[in-house]
Amino acid sequence: MNKDNLVPEKGIHTNFSNQMTYGDYLALDKILTAQKPLSNHHDEMLFIIIHQTSELWMKLILHELHAATRLIAQDHYQPAFKMLARVSRIQSQIIQSWDILSTLTPAEYMQFRDKLGQASGFQSFQYRMIEFAFGNKSKHILEIYKHDKELHDTLYQLLHQPSLYDVAIQALAKAGFEINPARLDRDWSEPYQEDSTVESAWLEVYRNVDKYWNLYQLAEKLVDLEDWLQQWRFRHMKTVERIIGHKQGTGGSSGVTYLKKVIDRYSFPELWKIRTQL
Repeated sequence: MNKDNLVPEKGIHTNFSNQMTYGDYLALDKILTAQKPLSNHHDEMLFIIIHQTSELWMKLILHELHAATRLIAQDHYQPAFKMLARVSRIQSQIIQSWDILSTLTPAEYMQFRDKLGQASGFQSFQYRMIEFAFGNKSKHILEIYKHDKELHDTLYQLLHQPSLYDVAIQALAKAGFEINPARLDRDWSEPYQEDSTVESAWLEVYRNVDKYWNLYQLAEKLVDLEDWLQQWRFRHMKTVERIIGHKQGTGGSSGVTYLKKVIDRYSFPELWKIRTQL
């Protein structure tokens, strides 16, 4: 062996005995050992890593959404727009992950599917948090997490907080639009109900872009988020259909049948409805 090949390049630091390393900072010892397949099948590693990385991306989405919601409530629009634009890019990244998972064939998946037991993506609490942040509230969802008090309490708090769309509607009222009081002060744990005064306000914003530039930008950021969310739902549904067809999902979910139902669910209904009227 040529010993010269073992000599570090000049200028490269090699003594990390008393310093934090790249691996330390990123806690790679924990991240890279968190994949624990329950079968001996080669493709289970793919299945685990796709879902773990999606959860990491969702953690960042929540970080950005919650901060943006607070900023909009405080009328700090520009930094909020940057955060919401970042969320859209993250959503795009997660959507692409379905293309990788779709390389898993039905025959391959069936080799380890039984090892999943009752575990199901339907149980993803971070996905539920994202839905709550968008305004898709559902009290019965909390039943899934009643075995974990800390997690249940966190979801309960988010359920009872104004969503991103709630603060956007409050922003319309601050700008002088006459908004139905029932939309401004309500039980935040209830799903949002479409409202004609909100629709009229957004329509006026789009007809007077220069006058309501911040609100117009906010509306377009919200449409971006929902557009990507619906694309994510569609890719999820098609990937599941490709791999397991119309079988019941793990954990007892209805699988593709349920996923098809939620594809056309709207969090910001008025923003889509006004497009027909413009």
